[in-house]
Amino acid sequence: MAEPIRIGYIDLSFHQASALEVGRILQTFGHEVIYNAAPHEAAFERLGRGESDIFASAWLPSSHEVYLAPMLDAVDKLSVIYEPYCIWGVPDYVPEEAVSGVEDLLKAPALSRMERLIQGINPGAGISRFSAQMIKAYGLDSAGYYFEPGTESDCFGRYEQAVAAKKWVVIPLWHPQFLHNRYAIRALKESKGLLGVQDEATLLVRKAARKKINPAALAALSSLYIGNARLSALEDDLRKSAA
Repeated sequence: MAEPIRIGYIDLSFHQASALEVGRILQTFGHEVIYNAAPHEAAFERLGRGESDIFASAWLPSSHEVYLAPMLDAVDKLSVIYEPYCIWGVPDYVPEEAVSGVEDLLKAPALSRMERLIQGINPGAGISRFSAQMIKAYGLDSAGYYFEPGTESDCFGRYEQAVAAKKWVVIPLWHPQFLHNRYAIRALKESKGLLGVQDEATLLVRKAARKKINPAALAALSSLYIGNARLSALEDDLRKSAA
């Protein structure tokens, strides 16, 4: 009996949504699949140890290159399945003429209206690393702003609660992400370029695992493209079905 294909991914729901799409393609070609989720660094460490055959996906170059670099020779890049990028966002009811860029957080009316906590996800995420740097680089700490890493529910739940109360709040986020499927979130201009560039979400396969995978399945994965909007919707559906 053929060995199951192990699909590794970072343990966040939008990565899970893309991993499930990869799994469906493999199952179409008769493969059994096993999903293998872990936090950012640990997920890449598992890939490096050969505990994942396929990885969905590495955000290159900004967010995950630092984690992939030690094992780059051991993997092949199959396809770019969407184009992620990081933002600091605010609800669309925050007037753009009042807060259009990060620097505006230090001016009126943001100083009297904006929540000071900028709640993030886990500290290994690119957006968390970038956000912690931004607090210092923009001098936001001088006005009482602070960044805290946390769980997905800490970050996303706080945003949804703030929107329900029409509070002014900054969320460190990215595209694609399920909240964009539910709300109009406006990205703040970020003049220092600390949020990285638009990445390529790259589907990886370990070179040593290629022989386990049906060549037709590899060809199908090599042409897989999900896109930001569809992945945001897939993640939203996944979360609603799990609720």
